[in-house]
Amino acid sequence: MLLAAEKGDITTIIGGIAPDWGPFGSLGNEARVMIEVVMAIAILICLGIAIWGAAKQRIGATALRDTFSAEQGKGLIVAGLTGVFIIGSLGTVFTIVYGMAV
Repeated sequence: MLLAAEKGDITTIIGGIAPDWGPFGSLGNEARVMIEVVMAIAILICLGIAIWGAAKQRIGATALRDTFSAEQGKGLIVAGLTGVFIIGSLGTVFTIVYGMAV
């Protein structure tokens, strides 16, 4: 029997949001963990904003027939998902900018 998660650990899961350190490889381990925690919290906040926007759009469009609330919900969804994308790509952006400067 082969278990899919037999060899993985928590770093496999959270490794997706951790930046590729590139030029910042000389940072200490504590600094890296703090940056990863801040990025994870920011991503969770952005996802929360997107979920709030989806709920606001759904409630505004169907239950209350409030078009303003529905439009505001669309804006929150876009803002939240854009924030997730930007935060998720910060490590790549910093590495590219650093590489261009060197």
